[in-house]
Amino acid sequence: MTPLPRSEYVSLTTFRRTGVPVATPVWAAPDGDSLVVWTRADSGKVKRLRHTSRVTVAPSDIRGRVQGPAVDGTAELLPTAAHAQARAALRRAYGLKFTLGDTTSRLWHRALRRPGRRHELIRISPAT
Repeated sequence: MTPLPRSEYVSLTTFRRTGVPVATPVWAAPDGDSLVVWTRADSGKVKRLRHTSRVTVAPSDIRGRVQGPAVDGTAELLPTAAHAQARAALRRAYGLKFTLGDTTSRLWHRALRRPGRRHELIRISPAT
């Protein structure tokens, strides 16, 4: 089992129903042997993960330019009960950047009075 990359940004590749890969740069915080990703609930990656949990993860820069080898993994959308631990991992990894982004998002969501969830938390584990 190859360990997942540990870098400030990773290129997360999810797969469409047709099998076409779609890479996206994301923040990913280490949490044990896995990574935790915070993303908008209405994002394409969340929609793609609802039909297949297969992903690849590679270290990247903020623009998604891959800077190392990709690792196969599996992803799951976390239930609400697991959010506190995942958010703590993101806070440890990103500190004030995560706190400011989360607070701004929460206030913006509340101001627009949008129903439903703002964000999803995703756990990525290495493929076995």
